Amino acid sequence: MKRVSPGTIVLLLLVVGTAAGQGQSGWRAGVASVPITPKEPIWLAGYGSRERPSGEVLQEIHAKALALEDETGAVTVLVTIDLLGLSRRLSDQIAERAWQEFGLSRDRVGLNFSHTHSGPVAGDVLRPAYPMEREHVRVVRRYTSWVLDEIVKVIGQSVEQLSPARLTFGQGSAGFAVNRRRVRTGKRHLPGPVDHDVPVLAVHGADGELRAVVFGYACHATVLSGYQINGDWPGFAQESLQEKHPGTTALFVTGCGADANPLPRRSVDLARSYGRILAFAVDLVLDGEMAPVGGPLTTAFERVAIPFSKPPSRLELEARVRRETGSRQRHARFLLERIEREGRLPDSYPYPIQVWQFGEDLTLIHLAGEVVVDYSLRLREAHGWDTVWVASYSNEVFAYIPSLRVLKEGGYEGAGAMVGYGQSGPFRAPVEEIIVEKVDELVKRTGAATTSRRTPKETIAQ
Repeated sequence: MKRVSPGTIVLLLLVVGTAAGQGQSGWRAGVASVPITPKEPIWLAGYGSRERPSGEVLQEIHAKALALEDETGAVTVLVTIDLLGLSRRLSDQIAERAWQEFGLSRDRVGLNFSHTHSGPVAGDVLRPAYPMEREHVRVVRRYTSWVLDEIVKVIGQSVEQLSPARLTFGQGSAGFAVNRRRVRTGKRHLPGPVDHDVPVLAVHGADGELRAVVFGYACHATVLSGYQINGDWPGFAQESLQEKHPGTTALFVTGCGADANPLPRRSVDLARSYGRILAFAVDLVLDGEMAPVGGPLTTAFERVAIPFSKPPSRLELEARVRRETGSRQRHARFLLERIEREGRLPDSYPYPIQVWQFGEDLTLIHLAGEVVVDYSLRLREAHGWDTVWVASYSNEVFAYIPSLRVLKEGGYEGAGAMVGYGQSGPFRAPVEEIIVEKVDELVKRTGAATTSRRTPKETIAQ
């Protein structure tokens, strides 16, 4: 065996150490924010009980973007938006423009909505829920066209700001979310699972200054229900963090809180308080020991068909129009119009799932729609409590996504909410297994791709 000199060993150790360090610090990051507060009174999203457009602005709302470039030169952008949500058609428009204008592929653009119930209606999400007149619809169309331009603009601004950065990750907790199914139904015997974790991704510049903080929580943004435009508690949490850390952009990512409400609620003081509580939880993580996050950032985006139950016939819908009033009548008319356009009602939905794998340090799973907490708990149990972040309300918001447990229990999240969303009926029982199996596949694929893309030196360093 050929003997290796001490000098060679030292050189090897230096090379390995440098490679390992580059895996941690080889990032470039850019962050940007644009206001998306409407410039005229507009119908507010989330509640079917409102009777008129918005009044004053309590708080500005924003679209924010964090661009990340890994050591391979690949750029990925996370966009957080203070809206209830956007439809597949509008989200696809944003993604297509991001590709045409910035060369970002679909798997490398992730949208997440705070789901504030005090923000403007955009597009046609939950349209059957709202008793809007034609003039209200025209305002929504104007706003929607403008806000899509602003979202694309903030993506471009974040890419323009790319500069050397360091990423770290940690988790805290906050306790104001309550599983609402037990409370709103009066069935206190039901299980009440909640995900109280607060995941935090910190982005520091080359100078060590905190440039951006991405944080999440699994709970509805439904403290307020009036006519004032605001971001609810997620908006106040972002505002509080930015006041505490001048020059830092705070981006909120909604977790699997479809069946969770902040309780108690219905006052501005409470919304501000919950925002401060969450900001304090984030600060505790920032002040503690956070784990370094390395690259490369491997991404995947696929759609999988999730099945609806048998849709109603045209005759059934025509009978509902004659018999029903309010949102149920609007729902029936909405479905009849779809039959006229498309010839039939769909038997499934092309559900988007997106996975981002940050080296071996963090897995971010983006799930569309209003996802109940069971998914987060199950996926983190399967793939890692300490390194997996499950986001809901991602890319498009079109329905509640119930677990098998929720479907069996019945109620709003399993069936009733489909009326407001304009869907033909509830999902069938396989929905949970179909989604989880596809997530498992994408997690394994991106994890394998990350490992295979390591250089020999990086492999030695492990």
